[in-house]
Amino acid sequence: MSTEIIKAEVRTEFGKGAARRIRREDKIPAVIYGHGNDPVHLTLPGHATMMALRHGGANAVVELDFDGSTHLALAKQVQTDPVRRVLEHVDFVAVKRGEKVVVDVPVVVVGDAAAGTLVVTDLAAVHVEAEATHIPESIEVDVTDAEAGTQFHASDLVLPAGATLLTEADVLVVNVTTPAVAEEPAAEAEAEGEIAEAAEATEAE
Repeated sequence: MSTEIIKAEVRTEFGKGAARRIRREDKIPAVIYGHGNDPVHLTLPGHATMMALRHGGANAVVELDFDGSTHLALAKQVQTDPVRRVLEHVDFVAVKRGEKVVVDVPVVVVGDAAAGTLVVTDLAAVHVEAEATHIPESIEVDVTDAEAGTQFHASDLVLPAGATLLTEADVLVVNVTTPAVAEEPAAEAEAEGEIAEAAEATEAE
């Protein structure tokens, strides 16, 4: 699995004011930590970082190029502006090739269940252990033609080679059920019946 290289700059200015200045230049403040090293605060190019994280998915692994060498890093926390949807800050964890990491992998439902059914995702992501450079972007659950009453548990998920499921096997992930039908409240139905009877009595008079 190839990783994207992002040219980074070590920064020495901190605080909200410094972060705002960085963002005005279309750059992103970031930090990398792990493996017993002190955290290193970085400035990353905005567009290149956004594209790398988008390509890598929820658990993107990139190579940060700074101080004359590249550092393999797993995106651990990504802060995004809720209105403008732009990156505001990224926390990275240093990793090594071949190293096992524990991540949450999104569950994606594919296919169409049987007509008249409702597909409910009970668990949006599962805990998985995988090599840092071979983290699956998502895990698919195929519900094609599944009838109401069909359930997919964590033990039913198909993981790529080298990945280990850490979520408990009996946890419900996807449930195929019958849509609930709104029932008319008994009191309302009774009231409507009384009105109809009164109307009939009035007509008879």
